[in-house]
Amino acid sequence: MQPRIIGPHPLATDDRGRLLARIGTVLPYENAVITLPGIHATQRSAYLDQLDEQRGTSGLGPLDEEERSAVWRSAVDLIMNDGVILIRPDPENMALCFAADELLQTMVPKTQIHFLNALDTRVRNAIKRRGESWRITPLPKTVAEMKAMIAASRIGIGHREIYYYSQSTGTRLLTGQEFARLRALGDEDLRSHLTEIRRYCTCRNGLDYPEIDFFLADPTFRDALTGVDFSALDPPALRSAHAELLLKLSATVRPELRQDDVENPEWRWRMFVALVPHGEDVVSEEALLGLGTEFYMQIQWLPGGRIEQGELIFDEVLDEARSETGRCEPAFRSDDKARGFIFNLVREYGDVEYVNVGRVVTPLARRRVAGGRRGVYVVELKRRGEAGQILKILRMQRWGVREHLDEGKPLLRAIMESEEYTEYILDRRLACRQLGMNLPHRLTACKIGESYHGRQECYHGARIWTPYFERDYIRGMATDMVPRCRFENPDFALRFAELLGRAAAPNLIVCRRDLDGTVIFDDGDEVLIEDENGLPVDLVVSESTGAFDDYTTPLHHFAPDYAAPVNKRTALLPEPAKFAEAYLGALIVHFDRIQQEYRKRRRAFDTLFKHRFHDEGGSLAYRWELVLKRLERTDLGRLEQALRDNFA
Repeated sequence: MQPRIIGPHPLATDDRGRLLARIGTVLPYENAVITLPGIHATQRSAYLDQLDEQRGTSGLGPLDEEERSAVWRSAVDLIMNDGVILIRPDPENMALCFAADELLQTMVPKTQIHFLNALDTRVRNAIKRRGESWRITPLPKTVAEMKAMIAASRIGIGHREIYYYSQSTGTRLLTGQEFARLRALGDEDLRSHLTEIRRYCTCRNGLDYPEIDFFLADPTFRDALTGVDFSALDPPALRSAHAELLLKLSATVRPELRQDDVENPEWRWRMFVALVPHGEDVVSEEALLGLGTEFYMQIQWLPGGRIEQGELIFDEVLDEARSETGRCEPAFRSDDKARGFIFNLVREYGDVEYVNVGRVVTPLARRRVAGGRRGVYVVELKRRGEAGQILKILRMQRWGVREHLDEGKPLLRAIMESEEYTEYILDRRLACRQLGMNLPHRLTACKIGESYHGRQECYHGARIWTPYFERDYIRGMATDMVPRCRFENPDFALRFAELLGRAAAPNLIVCRRDLDGTVIFDDGDEVLIEDENGLPVDLVVSESTGAFDDYTTPLHHFAPDYAAPVNKRTALLPEPAKFAEAYLGALIVHFDRIQQEYRKRRRAFDTLFKHRFHDEGGSLAYRWELVLKRLERTDLGRLEQALRDNFA
């Protein structure tokens, strides 16, 4: 049964496309939605009054206080914004929140209903358990989005939109500029606005926040305003009272903050902090998961799944995504790989409680890429009985069946070349580990099924297998993202230099380079691990991309590239010479250790890929053979001197 709507439809707009209602109240157990002008409290009161009227026409008496209180407590606050209904949950009663969600889904698509207050652990975890992290309202990602959020927060109560509304707390903020602009109104409009402000600035909402507060004002201003009875003043006295209050308000706010100016960084930040509670604790979902700063605000969460009574339940939005007529976000229709990822993870673990899948929307690497598939995903997985979540990184294989089909190859050849490329990636990783590169301990090659709709029409609709690689997330910080201030600590700087130098040795040996021939090192793949005191203890290389690109050039020719990590940090260091020596010393010592290990166990190295295809055109087995010969021939003294010569 469709809910009863008292007021306009929550997402109804006027002729100019503006929402007719900005706030609403849903009573799921009453099957009712209220969108009348006012505040959430007056909407509840209006519903209760109508309920008493209905009872009266039926010969029943009005609700008693206990009954009225029960109805009041069963209400959930809504905020409407930009075509989306935002639910403000009560952390103590998430069941009520989800009941409201189900009722609203009978009125609008699920993709247009999101949740607020996800900074509260209870709210966030309840939503995650449903596999619906994608429905958590994200915080602004950029200055432009922060400006847009502030502009969109403008709201009124019964008159003009003079307040900035906090979706999280329900408080309406009145600035000095907006208070000053009231003097341009007619006498009765001025009186109505001042009376409204006086009435609601003394009220607190269901979350125990003030209905109206004064932005940046001294608390004594509230007392001064509530001490005036505007309804009893004649027009001259009314304007005099307003002018006097305006002087008091202006006196408590610094001159540079008296104008509402989103271009003023300080005003913008102060307003943002006021609109989003716990200002200094405001973090993105990525930060809450413990992801590194390179992921912050870069993940679009996709519909996931959960386990209930042993049954895997996919978010129904995934079903809509597979339909051409599905009412869901285009991003979900164009990326339906989440279902395949979830299937694989549930089959692998067996005791999953929920899974959330997010797509990294901005490439993390700054390197140029050419051809093939690109796609990185973050998975958050919770196992039953375990307190923490498991974080994984999924990376699509660059060349799979689809990509080879698009090159015009027949299906069997495309399948074979996809499998060969998977084997190449895994062998390359093994080779890097054999030569001392500190890679993640576990990397799994996986596949998901997709329907082909590429360039070869003869294969349209064919079921193909798409490969990807799964690894655990490395909890740390990319070396190129370490804040400048950290290098002011000599202990941090020296430990960092030693770990980076150690990582440089195998990277130099396998000669990682990009498509432009630029050495890949210290540009995002190296992840620094710190101890509880914030000091470096380990450095893990997350990807072996570009390894064995060059296998003939003498290694001392790359000295400028491997001196660069020192040179670019010289200005940040209190003792640059010590940093350079620590880096160089670790590089040479580790290089020597690898070289001696090869000479000691030559057969183990030389025969590692003996069973693999050997092609002088550039197979990994052939490259491996030449890289080992180059390692054997490298004069360590000459390499060390070349590096020294290139330090700034």
